[in-house]
Amino acid sequence: MGSLRIYADTSVFGGGFDDEFEVESRRFFSLVHGRLVTVLLSEFVLEELELAPARVQRVLEELPRPYVHRVEINTDVIELRNAFLASKVVGPRSTYDATHVAAATVGRCDAIVSWNFQHIVRLDKIRMYNGVSIQRGYPPVSIVTPKEVRFDEEERA
Repeated sequence: MGSLRIYADTSVFGGGFDDEFEVESRRFFSLVHGRLVTVLLSEFVLEELELAPARVQRVLEELPRPYVHRVEINTDVIELRNAFLASKVVGPRSTYDATHVAAATVGRCDAIVSWNFQHIVRLDKIRMYNGVSIQRGYPPVSIVTPKEVRFDEEERA
């Protein structure tokens, strides 16, 4: 089995420097360093990281390149994002959040990790995102916090 393909939004990168999320964010990125996870990023994550403090940017810079993949923002992503907005999964002010989920879904990730409990990691929102995605022919995507990304290898270490 290859590494899991997990889309990480910007909150996970910044979470490594937040008292509440630091331990689990750093553990998640250690899974990328350990080659258990391939992290997927869209240009929106990269744009947001450009505005972040240098220490947050370094998290991305230090990840092993073969385990960092870019998801293009293409017509399919935009169409799915627009379907999320039209279905009122989130409102227009949350267009970036809807774009993250659309990019991850179109990019066929295994899961999305985020600390965004308002617009992404919420059972009602997850159900709605997946409902729209399934209607449009995409498989459902697991949406979790970094805390839920676990491997047996970690328990044996």
